[in-house]
Amino acid sequence: MHILLTGAFGNIGFSTLQALLEQGHVVRCFDQRVKTTEKKAQRVQNSAELVWGDIRDVGAVTEAVKGQEVIIHLAYIIPPAVDEQPALAYEVNVRGTRHVIEAAKAQQQPPKILFGSSLDVFGHTQDKEPPRRVSDPVQATDAYSQQKITCEEMVKDSGLEWAIYRFADVPPLEARPMHPIMYSIPLSTRFEMIHTHDVGLAIANGIHSPIWEKTWLIGGGASCQVRYRDYLYRALEGVGLKPPPDEAFAPDSKPYCTDWLDTTESQELLHYQRHSFDDIMRDVLAATRPAGVAAWLLPLLRPLIRRRMLRLSPYLKNHAGSIQAT
Repeated sequence: MHILLTGAFGNIGFSTLQALLEQGHVVRCFDQRVKTTEKKAQRVQNSAELVWGDIRDVGAVTEAVKGQEVIIHLAYIIPPAVDEQPALAYEVNVRGTRHVIEAAKAQQQPPKILFGSSLDVFGHTQDKEPPRRVSDPVQATDAYSQQKITCEEMVKDSGLEWAIYRFADVPPLEARPMHPIMYSIPLSTRFEMIHTHDVGLAIANGIHSPIWEKTWLIGGGASCQVRYRDYLYRALEGVGLKPPPDEAFAPDSKPYCTDWLDTTESQELLHYQRHSFDDIMRDVLAATRPAGVAAWLLPLLRPLIRRRMLRLSPYLKNHAGSIQAT
């Protein structure tokens, strides 16, 4: 099957690309040409078609859509970048999705579209009994969730054959810089994860399954349903960093958009849940653990890294005192 994959070299995109190629599909990759995407593209340049372009460019999108049977639309800006670059995020996320839809509708034989969404659309649900189900109402709580909800509606109203996947948290298998957003989630928050390779499999298996005209929840299942504390502390301990004190994090009274999901239906159809929470953390740590000189320097740098990490918390009123005390 001829498939256009937007955002092909992102976290979810690259796992999806690998799964599609393993199943024998002809994949056209559409992404921006930067150092990080070029590096990944080198690994598949002989097995996939590479089309470099910007989702905001109507002409580039129109050319990329030609001749495709399915579009998997994963090109999207996510938090914290959505809040840091709101104008760019809207152009990419909402207008970019509109460009993809309009280009698809203009084809003589319009392709199907699978849109990658997020569990964030459920809003603040920690006060409700888990898990979240597809039938639950959606609620925008920030720009990102509003954009996802808007795009879901655009896809449903497009007249194209569509499917929507709402993903749980997908930790990337690469290092991420520390950011204040890590403190915005209360430690007790219900948190469901899924391995990026399982996401890729769920998408690839869906292409030849009866997923169309429905919304699906895609998460790791019961073995990946943890608390934020479990995830964060495991990640920090894996690189030898002592976790910040509890008061560094948002209180329970300030909920965050995440929860456990009911993935019974999607798992029964797509058979994609292969990794547990322990598996995910093992692979994340293996991919992000320093090597060579960096590994040798890490023990010496840990005190400095920890102090910088603590300074990122907006909840520690006396940074200097908290840092010295812990």
